[in-house]
Amino acid sequence: MANGNDGCMTRKSWELPFLAEPEEVAALRRVVRSHLRLWGLSDVADAAEICVSELVANVIRHVGAGTPSTLVVEMNGTRLRVALRDPGTRALPTLLSAGPDDESGRGLAMLDAVSERWGVIPGAESKLVWCDLATPLISPAGHIDDPRVAKSEACLTLYAGGHEGERPGAGRVGVAAHEEAAIDLIADLLHWLRAHGHDPDEALDRAQTHFEAELGAAG
Repeated sequence: MANGNDGCMTRKSWELPFLAEPEEVAALRRVVRSHLRLWGLSDVADAAEICVSELVANVIRHVGAGTPSTLVVEMNGTRLRVALRDPGTRALPTLLSAGPDDESGRGLAMLDAVSERWGVIPGAESKLVWCDLATPLISPAGHIDDPRVAKSEACLTLYAGGHEGERPGAGRVGVAAHEEAAIDLIADLLHWLRAHGHDPDEALDRAQTHFEAELGAAG
């Protein structure tokens, strides 16, 4: 997770080659969930996992088990795009009306239900089936609209007031200044705790425990 020019992070596109086998699905789902947690997008992890399962199942069913494929995860504006590339250029997915007793046709219906939109990009040697998921992001490289993050940024803006002209979102220099301000603030708070008879190490441990618990609940 890298800092971006808007003061938050750059969510770089990543690809993962694999063989389309049923036993690979669970591992792919775990990788996607872990990656989205790093991106601060745990809210859409369930939907992303469903997309992964259905995309892989579609390749296995219509192209063949063991087909060399590539999972692609990237941002498309503020949407999360989950896509799968495979060499089955003639096996184009089609959304069908599947009844409750039908064994096929449900996968794309599930994809259609959890995503904002989906489609196919055909190529000469491969095709890319993609689906876009809505996220709570307020900008492509921004963070989710979390009151705790907004409160922290307001606090750091005041604390870093000595850095002339800098504010959250002012580019890489501004981000670095606010990172240093955050470290200074934490250090000063530890001094405050010690001056008032509290154990700084214990406070850090408790804060880390709270932070990890909140991440776990979000994930």
